[in-house]
Amino acid sequence: MTDRPKSIQLTPELHEYLVAHGTPPDAIQRELIEETRSRLGEAARMQIAPEQGAFMTLLCRAIGARRAIEVGTFTGYSALALARGLPEDGRLLCCDVSEEFTAIARRFWEKAGVDHKIELVIGPALDTLRSLPLERETDIAFIDADKDGYQAYYEELLPRIRPGGLILVDNVLWGGSVVDPGAHGRGTDAIRAFNDRVAADDRVEKVMLPVSDGLTLIRVP
Repeated sequence: MTDRPKSIQLTPELHEYLVAHGTPPDAIQRELIEETRSRLGEAARMQIAPEQGAFMTLLCRAIGARRAIEVGTFTGYSALALARGLPEDGRLLCCDVSEEFTAIARRFWEKAGVDHKIELVIGPALDTLRSLPLERETDIAFIDADKDGYQAYYEELLPRIRPGGLILVDNVLWGGSVVDPGAHGRGTDAIRAFNDRVAADDRVEKVMLPVSDGLTLIRVP
C-alpha cells in the first residue's frame, strides 16, 4: 500500500467541477435535490450524491440491466437514477418503510416519466426480499437502508442476482469513522462488520470506491 493515496478530499469547488464534467443532474433531479433539502433539512444528507446517481445510471446501462432491486428509497433520487438506466420494459422493485419520504419519490418518478418501471413496496425490506422467488434473475441491486440490516439484505439478495450481476452498497466509509478505533456506535459498528464480511466473502468479487460516502461494488460470478 502507498502512503500517498491517489484519492483526494473533495472541496465544494472540486465537487462542483466533478459533477459538471460528468452527466450533471437535469432539471427534475435538481428540483428533487432542492425539495428534499428544503423540506427535510439535515435528513437530506441521506440522499445520494448526484455523481453517484449518474454512475448508477451508467452501470445499469453498461451491464444491460432489466431487473433491479433497491433497499432504502428515501425521496427517490437513487431509484430515479436506476430506473433511467433500465430499458422501457425494465422493472425496479423499491423497498422502504416511509410513506412520507416515498410520497415525494412517487411525484418525481411521475415527473421524470419512469413511474411505470417502478414498484414500491412499503414494509420491512427483509419480508419483501424473502417473498421473492429464489431465482437468479435480478441484474443489479442497491442497498442504502438501516445499517444493522446490511448483512441480512446482502444475504437475501446474493442468491437472487444473476451471474455477472451487481450489488451496490452505500455509506461503506461512514464519514471516515470506519478507520477510527475510538469511534463506536450502532451504525459505525454495523458498517465495519458488514465491510469485513464482504471483504472475506470468496463467493464474490468486490471493490470499495471513494464515491460520496463510500460505495462498494460487488459482482456475483
